[in-house]
Amino acid sequence: MNQKLFPLIELQKLDLRIMEITEIRRKIPERLHLAETPLREVTQALTEAKIAIDEATKERRVHEKDLEVHETQTEKMKSHAASLKTNKEYQAHLFELELANKKRGEFEEKILVAMDRMDGLQKTAKELQEKKQGQEQVFAQEKRGLETQDQELAKELTRLEADYREAAGKVERGLLDRYNQVKASRKDQPLAAVRDGMCVGCRLQIPPQLIAQVRRSDDLHLCPYCRRILYWEGEPAKESASALSEARKADMEVGESV
Repeated sequence: MNQKLFPLIELQKLDLRIMEITEIRRKIPERLHLAETPLREVTQALTEAKIAIDEATKERRVHEKDLEVHETQTEKMKSHAASLKTNKEYQAHLFELELANKKRGEFEEKILVAMDRMDGLQKTAKELQEKKQGQEQVFAQEKRGLETQDQELAKELTRLEADYREAAGKVERGLLDRYNQVKASRKDQPLAAVRDGMCVGCRLQIPPQLIAQVRRSDDLHLCPYCRRILYWEGEPAKESASALSEARKADMEVGESV
């Protein structure tokens, strides 16, 4: 491995963990919002059930009031029976009473329907209330867990940032500037290992001559595709003088130095 790059590799490990923690913490509010979804849904359903109960109660009261008015009118109608003189008037009176009784039945039916609806809604509201209490407990537990995780990550982040500043101070200024330039352009890891003939950053095959350059560790080189700084994970290549001469000749034809 290029010894000049070793401090940068260690710095990148800290950098990647810092980015990982930052991303995890950024998503915690979203996770909290998602965890609260079942509670919001059951709360909304309970609110709607209570509104429906109030509406059914008002509807029943309206029907009861209508029935009360109708009963008063019917009683007045019955009180006039003594004043009827002819059979025709009496038959008409009986017909009106029959219609009044039918109307009374309609009011009573509406009241019963409203009461049945209220009973069903009250049962539903009770079930929703119990479900809400359960969801409140689940959410409270999830919230505590996320808050604890966030606190622990915040502490780790503080330690890592201190370690990062210390590690950055051990890197040559020019290398650190180059590292930061690549990081700013890519928004992710600036360094990538060469493994199995590929850049592990972009997973593309690297020209053999460039691999040879990276293995000899005599300079810094960029991946021609993703522009990351390349480094060799294994032992440096042991080359003869003639092989080294040929490789250096190839260096002038292919590859790119930083």
